[in-house]
Amino acid sequence: MTDEFSDSGVSMDGRGRALDNVFVERLWRSVKYEEVYLKGYEEMAQLKRGLKAYFEFYNNRRRHSSLDGKTPAEVYKSEKKEKTAA
Repeated sequence: MTDEFSDSGVSMDGRGRALDNVFVERLWRSVKYEEVYLKGYEEMAQLKRGLKAYFEFYNNRRRHSSLDGKTPAEVYKSEKKEKTAA
């Protein structure tokens, strides 16, 4: 399926760069190694609850070095506040 689109010129950021998916790939690597592989979910309902809790943690409590020690929620809220003030 992906081979059909490999030469299409479609890019997530519209620039056609190889790094388009790097952030999403990094996120899913974190999800797998910090949540899914550690807990070994056997039922879909457990997995859904676990992922919901993980993303709550990831976005609101986990500090990210790439965000200067802030959470994604803190960065989002501050950027949104700046845009409305401008």
